[in-house]
Amino acid sequence: MVESPSRATGLFGRVKALEALQFREFRLLWMAQFTTAMAQWMDQVARGWLLYDLTGSPLQLGLVGFLRVFPLLFLSPIAGTMADRYGRKTQLISSQVVNGVANAILAMLIIQGGVAPWHVYATGIVSSIVQVFQVPARQAMVPESVERPFLTNAIALNSIAFNMSRSLGPAVAGAIIAFIGPGGSYLTQAGVYLLSTVWTAQLRLPNHAPVDPETAHLRHGRSLAGSTVDGWRYVWGHITIRTALLVSVVVSFFGFSITALLPVFAKDVLQAGPTGQGLMLTAIGVGAVVSALLVATRGDRMHKGMVMMGGVGVYGLCVIAFSASHWLVLSLVLMFFIGVCNVSATTVIQTVLQAESAPDMRGRVMGAYQQHHVLIATGGLVAGAMASVWGAQFTVGALGIACVVAAMIFVVAVPHVRTIR
Repeated sequence: MVESPSRATGLFGRVKALEALQFREFRLLWMAQFTTAMAQWMDQVARGWLLYDLTGSPLQLGLVGFLRVFPLLFLSPIAGTMADRYGRKTQLISSQVVNGVANAILAMLIIQGGVAPWHVYATGIVSSIVQVFQVPARQAMVPESVERPFLTNAIALNSIAFNMSRSLGPAVAGAIIAFIGPGGSYLTQAGVYLLSTVWTAQLRLPNHAPVDPETAHLRHGRSLAGSTVDGWRYVWGHITIRTALLVSVVVSFFGFSITALLPVFAKDVLQAGPTGQGLMLTAIGVGAVVSALLVATRGDRMHKGMVMMGGVGVYGLCVIAFSASHWLVLSLVLMFFIGVCNVSATTVIQTVLQAESAPDMRGRVMGAYQQHHVLIATGGLVAGAMASVWGAQFTVGALGIACVVAAMIFVVAVPHVRTIR
């Protein structure tokens, strides 16, 4: 049961975009998510800097990032199942503690001068694995931390936390590395995970979700593997969840691939250099935050199915226009709207998945959704291969067309999407 808001949080209730923060449990989840995301973005900068400083090898720099995909590919379904079976709060706290310890060990190795490349790889793999277990556990608790009418607002606020941390985390890590060194960055990250764990430990949410009568028969006598298979059957058999996940496949594979080719556009198409690339990434981030605020303000009053498909379609049109642009200012405006459409679609997708899932299946549903990161990485690889043959502009334009066509097909061929509210 969701705890009623207290008088101390009345301010959040009066500001439409912040309504979900009036609930104590969601505030704790949100603060833990923000700080955890900060640490993860700091790690992206610090780990790459450290490995390149140790090896001077661009190949190893790319390899340490590529290795992050494998835990997502193989462990996401298991992570969701374990969150449902063995306790979400326990799983979240345990994974955050392991992440903090891994960062602290690496920090000590750096400070003592005994760090080697294999230490960077080993701790990176550990961090990647435990992060896979954090996401479905945390996301599965969000619907239980707010009243149902505030769920869309809560998920939009989580999107704001993610995009704020994406802007702040790398800057903080860069500043600490410049003044103290990578060891200082990893000590800070360990402290951030400790803070996140303190907030998570204060949650009064039940460790296990209430059992839905329709799925109760799936809990008895099932192994971990059997429960995982049940989760995938549930996902495919639920038309709304299946539809939202298929839309996510389109956005992840075709839509996100544009970011992999931004350096090509910055250097060869727009002649804007690294500064232009940074400005384009900033424009996407600003658009994402603006979109999340708009979604948070509208809340459950929007027509989710049409917003979801409209976001994908307009996203594709903006990508097509971006592919043809040779003017930096126009490209920045288009990147802003790409950020707006991207977050409006993905926020609604997450809202639909979490609202429609049975409580004792929610971890498995979010575990399945987490695999969209694998599609993003695969789509970027495919986009790079296409661009090497046909050029970046043709490739990005084709990907944009794919988004538009897919949105039209969904609206026409999957009538159920028009009924999702």
